[in-house]
Amino acid sequence: MIIVLLTLLNNFMKHLFCSLILILFIAGCGSSSQNPIQLKDFTNDEPVKKLGHRLINLPFGLNTLEPSSEEAQEIFIAVHGGSSEGYEWIHPIKTIDTRQKHMYFYRWPDNGCFQDSAEKLSNQINDILNQDKSITKVSLMGHSYGGILVSHVLKHWKATTPIEVHVVASPLLGTSMLKNICGYEPIEKILYNTALFEWRTQHQLDSAYKNLSEDPQQINIQGSHVTILPDTYKGNRLGHNWSISWVADEAF
Repeated sequence: MIIVLLTLLNNFMKHLFCSLILILFIAGCGSSSQNPIQLKDFTNDEPVKKLGHRLINLPFGLNTLEPSSEEAQEIFIAVHGGSSEGYEWIHPIKTIDTRQKHMYFYRWPDNGCFQDSAEKLSNQINDILNQDKSITKVSLMGHSYGGILVSHVLKHWKATTPIEVHVVASPLLGTSMLKNICGYEPIEKILYNTALFEWRTQHQLDSAYKNLSEDPQQINIQGSHVTILPDTYKGNRLGHNWSISWVADEAF
């Protein structure tokens, strides 16, 4: 009788052990994270919202989107705006990319003031320039609040490498919160070795600004190139998020 009980107990323990191993294996597969998104992943095989989710879940800091290329002569850095879901960048990044550009995405904590993140980005850019002397141009594109960040980088640019900055649907005039809480002071003029392109949405069509009495995009910066975007893009109202795609299609 004892032998029978021991045999049954042994079989039960083996079954329990196997079951636990199977559960842990399944759990491990379910929780395993995907590799960081790369530009080669920007295909039509995966929904754009899912790609955007992967993009915006990159770690804070400067994220390369492709392997280093010996042909790259320019670094291009996309900087998201506040509460971004990432999907609005998928088409633009894919469209702007060329063999001469090395593409990056800058992830930053957009729920606070921008200065620390802008300074960190400047330092990371300088590190790249110091390490790779083949880079002859730096390009930044900031959308919405991200435009404030890249304009701060431009304002304090000291490197000898030329920098070109694009701000899309960005409140460069500033808001009371930006001025009072973050101490924001707009850039006033464009200096030698730098360029600024402002791509402004139409006030009444931009969901982020249409309820404001004053369009925060309206500012006079000496030496800046200003373009007012049309009212539609591919049959859709050209509002806040579509603006990046229009610029990517028309300006690059």
